[in-house]
Amino acid sequence: MDTTVTAAIYDSDTDHAVQTVGKAFGRVAQTDELMSSYKNDSQLNMLNENNRLENASEELLFVIGRSIYYSNISNGAFDITIKPILDLWSAKFSPGGTYRPPSQEEIDTTLELVDCKKIVIEGNTISTEPGMKVVLGGIAKGYAVDQAIESLIDNGIESCFVDAGGDGRYIGTKPDGIKWTVGLQNPDKQGEIITVMRLENMAVATSGNYERYFSDAAKVSHISDPRTGYLSRELISATVIAETTMDADALATTVFVLGEKEGTELIESLEGIECLIITSDKRILRSSGFTAYENTDI
Repeated sequence: MDTTVTAAIYDSDTDHAVQTVGKAFGRVAQTDELMSSYKNDSQLNMLNENNRLENASEELLFVIGRSIYYSNISNGAFDITIKPILDLWSAKFSPGGTYRPPSQEEIDTTLELVDCKKIVIEGNTISTEPGMKVVLGGIAKGYAVDQAIESLIDNGIESCFVDAGGDGRYIGTKPDGIKWTVGLQNPDKQGEIITVMRLENMAVATSGNYERYFSDAAKVSHISDPRTGYLSRELISATVIAETTMDADALATTVFVLGEKEGTELIESLEGIECLIITSDKRILRSSGFTAYENTDI
């Protein structure tokens, strides 16, 4: 998944702890093997290569099904078939490219390949239309973290966290009863924290245009709007707190694309979900229940 995965657990038995963490990382590796865009033999890449995948794993079927749900509740702001658009922008701002945005004609033509409603699932067979390609970068990390957490819980761990590139889930409390603390970085100043969240049995994920770029020189955001084909620029970042990391991961991307008004409205309509957004003009906005998770002592 092209990121670093970190886990921490509290356990009175060292041997059990080592074995348990190993099993958790095994679940992450399994998700990576199935859904990575960087592995030629992953089920995801086989689907993209052939526009059809038979004997798809239950895990991949589940993640694609949930992805379609997120697309439905966001009116298409979250769409895993956006890969052709991402590839178009990437080609423009990579070595050998024009270093200029795609033309409207190029975007319109490519957008014809973007519509997750055209994914057909029959039993354990997944089919897409010719030219369509799926990317799970906005959801697979969250799913992998959830898989690792479930493995830890199944093996008797009551106090732990797993983080994959900033998408983290936090279970129980530390042995002293204190909740896990998670700092939200200031996108303008590395090392400076905007707020500190206190989490117990919750997950958090952040999407932003300041972490990844197609090209260091071009500084082009990796998050595009599936509805327009253009880069999402209304927000600097969107942070979502939810019960599962998959929800937090997908909804952070969704809110980032939707922007201030629509993004906040979506979060307020969902039970148990909160968000903090930083707008392009550097205003910090919170959903109605976000402050309940903030550490006011820091």
